[in-house]
Formats: sequence, structure tokens, C-alpha cells
Amino acid sequence: MDTAVPTGERLEIGQQVTVDIEKIAHGGHCVARFEGQVIFVRYGIPGERAIVEITGVNSKMARGDAISILTPSEHRVTAPCQYAKPGGCGGCDFQHIDLAFQRELKSQVIVEQFSRLGGLEVQCEVREVEPSDGLHWRTRMDFAIGDTGRIGLFSNRTNEVVEVADCLIADNIMDIPSLAQRRWNGDDRIEVASTSTGQVSVTRAGRSISGPTQLVEKVDKFTYQISPRSFWQAHKAAPATLIAEVMSLLAVEQGEVVCDLYGGVGLFTAPIAAAVGARGKVHLIELDRRAISDAQKIFKGAGNVEIHPGTVESRLPKVSDPDVILLDPPRNGAGEEVITVMTRTHPRTIVYVSCDPASLARDAKLFLSMGYKMDSLVGFDLFPQTQHVECVARFIPA
Repeated sequence: MDTAVPTGERLEIGQQVTVDIEKIAHGGHCVARFEGQVIFVRYGIPGERAIVEITGVNSKMARGDAISILTPSEHRVTAPCQYAKPGGCGGCDFQHIDLAFQRELKSQVIVEQFSRLGGLEVQCEVREVEPSDGLHWRTRMDFAIGDTGRIGLFSNRTNEVVEVADCLIADNIMDIPSLAQRRWNGDDRIEVASTSTGQVSVTRAGRSISGPTQLVEKVDKFTYQISPRSFWQAHKAAPATLIAEVMSLLAVEQGEVVCDLYGGVGLFTAPIAAAVGARGKVHLIELDRRAISDAQKIFKGAGNVEIHPGTVESRLPKVSDPDVILLDPPRNGAGEEVITVMTRTHPRTIVYVSCDPASLARDAKLFLSMGYKMDSLVGFDLFPQTQHVECVARFIPA
């Protein structure tokens, strides 16, 4: 039953209210309203009626968990993981939703973010990526240590560690159950990485505990030797999926000059260098020292690859007349300064890989104000069971 609340009185933590769950919102929750107050609800599905327990309140809105579903959605399923529930692990947002509808909701979020933040009306398909059950895809895991010394993951929006016996989205070869049986002294995080070549590395506070200290990743005909702590796409299929889409959209030709911004260890640099050939040039710009070190080893002796340590805004102006630009920025996007520098070089094509539709939408608005238009936008479900989605967009001169 609802706790009696006069109209206008603020909701309180622990209070339970009955609400109709409305649309999906960016961030892994849905919108509901009670007595005129907005509640961001986790573990619900649009169209459901549910009892929601309030977990947080501020001056603008409340947060809550759907603890009892009164009218379930046709898209509701039983979460495969025992920790995917109110008060459980915060790693997965959508295990209670069938995978096809998860992709539909992510598409709705992308469309809404582009409309609200970018002023653009778009359509965006979110494509399925194997494995089709949305489990055991993650090749990078970062565990905290719980009160009893077991590995765990943080509960949503808290510092509380939920100790886990397994993680169903982790790559099977990591053997998380074995790690979960150990007791770990101290509170340093445990980082686990698996590779396409069957390696497993476990590190703690930057020190190797087991496995190789250098990882070997293979994507098609390209080989990358990297540090276990260097950024690498988390989904098993992400490197090949993104390379295929990026190369199709870039359409680079022999002899062209290409910039790979926020290029990391050079996931995209390798196929681009092969495409432009000895007469072309790829300029990889990256700030992270560990990634730079890996890239320098990977492309040692490659005459058509130049690596630029530093920020994009400081290094890109030193590249003369790039034909095309690829960027894969961090979650907060590229921003006005970088986009201004990019568009001043007048590339014929800019391809943008994004892990956050909000920052992509804001940056798209900037591109449009600087004489470019977006002619392609697609999403890939590279984070199934979670709210996250990867997008690839292309911008060309208007």
C-alpha cells in the first residue's frame, strides 16, 4: 500500500508508493510520477504498474527501485543472475527485460537524447551482437573487495560492495567462481582481463597476480600486444564489429592521410594503415602514457603510422590537411574546442565512435553549427543487460 503523502510533500527514503512507470530515461532507469514528483525507477519497464521503494531524494527528483510488479510488461523476464535485483549488484540494469526490447529501449534513449540535447530528429537501429543470450561477453572486469575479503561489485549509486560468487556477463575463461572463493586482504581492486587468444590476466594495484604481463589480442589479420591495464573494448565481438563499421564509413583510399583521435593502442590504426598503404599516413593521437607505450611497440617500424602523445586539441593542428578523421573519445565526448579544431582542417569525412548517446548528441549539434551534417547513425548492443550502448556516426560537409 502507498504510504500516505499529502500533495506536494517530499518523498522520503524508505517510503513505498504505487506508480505507473512511464518512458525509459538515459541512465538505466524509467520515469514515474507520484503526487507531481518525478521518480527515476530502476528494475521497472515502461507500461508497468509497480510498488516503488524510494532510495534517494534531492530537490529535483527522487530515485527508487521497483520492488513489486503489480502489472507486468510482456517484455519482463526472470533475471538470470541472482544479484540483478533491488539492493543487489549495480553492474546490470536490464536483466529483467528481454534482449530485443532492451535494444528497443536503447534506441528510444538515443532518439530522445538527440532530440533534447542535439536538436536533431533521428532514427537509430541498435543492432544485436553475439552472443545472442547477452551473457559471458565481457573481457574486462574490475572487482572491489567486500567486508569478508571476497570479491564483489558496487550496489547502484553506493559504495556498498555486494560480494558475488560469479558474474554472468564475464567471459567464462576468467573463471570468476575460483576468484570468488579466495579471501583478499586489503581493499585494492582486482582487475581481470581475458583475450581473444585465450589468455587470462589478474592484476591488483597495478601488480600482476597471475597470467601474462602483456596480452595478445587478435582481430582479423591484426595482432595487438598490450598491457592488461590499457583500454580495450570490453565486449568480445566489439573490436571486429566496430572495425567493420568504421572502415565501411571511412571509405579510405590508398595514399590518404587519416587522423585517429583518442586512438588508444591503435585498434583502428592498424586496419586504416593497411588501407591507406605505404603512400598514405595515419596519425594516432593519444594522451594516456600506457596506451602510447603499447602503440609504439605495436607500430614499431610502420612507416605510415605516426604516434602523437598529447591532447587532441594540441596535436591535431600539427597535422596538415587530413582527408578523413576518426575519433573515439571518452564518455564525456569531444567538446567544442576539439570539434572546432577538427572542422577547421576540412576533412571530407568524420567518423565518431561513442559510448554515450548524450555526449554524442551534444557534439553532433556542434558539428552542425560548424558546417557538417550527420548522414549515418547506428547503435550496437555491445553492453547487453546494461543501459550502455555504442554508437557510430558519420559527419560530412553540409
